[in-house]
Amino acid sequence: MSTTLNNVLASLQKSGTFINSLIAALTIGGQQLFSSFTFRCPCQVGKNFYYGSAFLVIPAVILLLAGYALRSQMWIITSEYCCSCAPPRRRISLLERKLACLRFFSITGRALVAPLTWLAVTLLTGTYYECAASEFASVDHYPVFENVSASKREEILAGFPCCKSAPSDMMLVRDEVALLHRYQSQMLGWILITLATTAALVSSCLARCCSPLTSLQHCYWTNHLHNERELFEQAAEQHSRLLIMQRIKKLFGFIPGNEDIKHIRIPSCQDWRDISAPSLLCMGDNLQGHYSFLGDRVDEDNEESKSGGIELKP
Repeated sequence: MSTTLNNVLASLQKSGTFINSLIAALTIGGQQLFSSFTFRCPCQVGKNFYYGSAFLVIPAVILLLAGYALRSQMWIITSEYCCSCAPPRRRISLLERKLACLRFFSITGRALVAPLTWLAVTLLTGTYYECAASEFASVDHYPVFENVSASKREEILAGFPCCKSAPSDMMLVRDEVALLHRYQSQMLGWILITLATTAALVSSCLARCCSPLTSLQHCYWTNHLHNERELFEQAAEQHSRLLIMQRIKKLFGFIPGNEDIKHIRIPSCQDWRDISAPSLLCMGDNLQGHYSFLGDRVDEDNEESKSGGIELKP
């Protein structure tokens, strides 16, 4: 049973369903806490709309931007295909651009999970919408507002979200307006959920239909990208550790963690000045880039570093 459950969880994590569900759950919890501790409708003319709209829209925009910024694939696509400041490199084929577009749409779909969840939950709750729309309620058909001036009417409507601001003879009107706003907000919430679900289904179908890959090729390509990233990170970590150990040995005369220390040297002031100047990575016309902050002196004597038992081959 546990093996089957682990397989199911692994499949969900690989497909992104588990992560999207976790993001949606965290967004719902955050929205409830946010509403409980921070939202207080001002109940003043000219402020309710901006205050309620800000709490409804601005967090969704922030979550969308964060969804893009926190995904490493977005920065890979930006640097590889969209950055015009980069030096000229190899020619990008049409197939690569199509695959990059598919990856961008996939990133966008995942980045929209949190903001759409925020909008849907806030609209279904109705608190923000009720505050924002309170000043625009139509109350002409209520006899109690017949002899009320326009400015006084706006003031009364703006105070409806605050229970203590409504006069005693308008309590029934306030309750009916609140129910109307709650109805409108929840209907907008369900419409948003329906449109988002339909858009996700249609975009998935279009992505598969317009993709230059078959279903098996797409599965292979997805696994290939995952394995490429994982193996590259492992190789980069091992390579950087070996290279740094080689340069530290040249600077201090021994390798960290090695108890058999036969030679030790005291870095000179010039050594410290050299290693304090950062070197950019593969910039300019240099055929070989510098990969460390340990300056240029570490590249002077390759024979001595090879004799220390650490060998790096290009």
